[in-house]
Amino acid sequence: MSAAKKSVGSKNGKVRARTGIFGLDEILLNGFPSGDLYLVEGDPGSGKTTLGLQFLLEGARLGEKGLYVTLSESKHELLGVAESHEWSLKEIAIFEMTPEEEDIKPENQYTVFHPSDVELADTTDAVLKVVDKLQPSRVVLDSLSELRMLARDPLRYRRQMLGLKRYFAGRNCTVLLLDDRTAERHDLQLQSIAHGVVMMHSLDREFGVTRRRLEVRKLRGSSFREGFHDYTIKTGGLVVYPRLVAAEHQSESLHKPVRSGLEELDQLLGGGIDTGTSTLLMGPAGCGKSTIAIRYALSAAQQGSGAAIFTFDEVLPNLMRRAFGLGMPLEEHIKSGKLIVEQVDPAELSPGEFVERVRKLVREKTVGMIIIDSLNGFLNAMPGEQFLALQLHEMLSYLDQQGVTTIMILAQHGFVGSGMRTAVDVSYLADSVILFRYFESSGAMKKAISVLKKRSGQHERTIRELIFSNGHIEIGLPLSDFEGVLTGVPKYRGTAEELVTARGFKPTRTG
Repeated sequence: MSAAKKSVGSKNGKVRARTGIFGLDEILLNGFPSGDLYLVEGDPGSGKTTLGLQFLLEGARLGEKGLYVTLSESKHELLGVAESHEWSLKEIAIFEMTPEEEDIKPENQYTVFHPSDVELADTTDAVLKVVDKLQPSRVVLDSLSELRMLARDPLRYRRQMLGLKRYFAGRNCTVLLLDDRTAERHDLQLQSIAHGVVMMHSLDREFGVTRRRLEVRKLRGSSFREGFHDYTIKTGGLVVYPRLVAAEHQSESLHKPVRSGLEELDQLLGGGIDTGTSTLLMGPAGCGKSTIAIRYALSAAQQGSGAAIFTFDEVLPNLMRRAFGLGMPLEEHIKSGKLIVEQVDPAELSPGEFVERVRKLVREKTVGMIIIDSLNGFLNAMPGEQFLALQLHEMLSYLDQQGVTTIMILAQHGFVGSGMRTAVDVSYLADSVILFRYFESSGAMKKAISVLKKRSGQHERTIRELIFSNGHIEIGLPLSDFEGVLTGVPKYRGTAEELVTARGFKPTRTG
């Protein structure tokens, strides 16, 4: 059976050579169009060699012959890379073109021709001979920087690349040319020669792991998913996280009310938040945002729909202990799988990987509620806050279309007063916004909760007191006798007796 018959078809009518890399085949719409020559550019350490080996291993799995031509690394080094990923390269032919020990000696480098003329011709002839002998379906050439140095000038190098392109044309052989971009100037001529270009980038951050992302610059005559896509290098190879496009996952879902388990809170929200909507909990640190979110998650688990909490700011033992102290034991539901709690380190995680985790839970675990605690932590994983709104918009649109209820927590800077600020404004993305505030009353600091907006229905426009005491969460009556609660220093308009009654206590006589 020919390699073409073993490959996967495409929408463009040309068969595809799958890469075997999770996510990359999705971006390429089932792989590289077979029989063509492709350029893979990346800085040293970006994973080009790993990508090339995975491409050949996928071919071997499909019964296709693969050849790895190495001009810079030794066979021993390649086997070391494979061993680090727990791979076996027995089914892949490796052709090593590194200089022999005798060739390095000065007395063996004198010739009537320029050394580069001889070396370039010998290198090219040797590669073509081994290709003619093995007749592989997939070839990886690593790396072009060696040929560029042997060619010496751009014109000769371009002619060499055109010669390779013509040689492989019609041979039903898919070729990956790896280039480490060590040239003084960016080589756009080489990109114009190749049928497709994959750019691999390493983005340094001041703290945390290096963020990696790739971009398919072109794929001649074929469709592909444009833009930047995060990827990681793990044991087992590259894992690519395609950029989420919500429009590709449209589905119809009915809006149903989601109860919190607190009757007064549901009244405040006009019956509760709805499925397929997003809710933003916004306020200063320590005002109860995470506690209310956990209350919703516990209620969803009790009702059987399932929930997942991604916590960026709090370690799991503290979260579990705090929830238990307020009458919300989580262990039983975590063990049953109805509640998933993941601690996320923004310094170790890329936004693309986080979005893929969310998608996987919705796709495989049928989770009905996603909680992100908090967006401040999520923001720290982004290269700049200007991308957070775009990333969130696609993710929230996707979750809404899947009928998933999303709760996001955003901590504001400051504690009391009208000068509360947020690191980034995403309130316009949420369908509902619940506001938390501290306020002063009778020499004590208290908490207030109110609903600013709810797109999916009516809601109360009152401000209620939020109370955490005696292992319970309580939502008080509307603070109708106060003015200026949201400023932090309200004025009371009623009598002292009405103040006591409004707090739920009956006045007692003494003496």
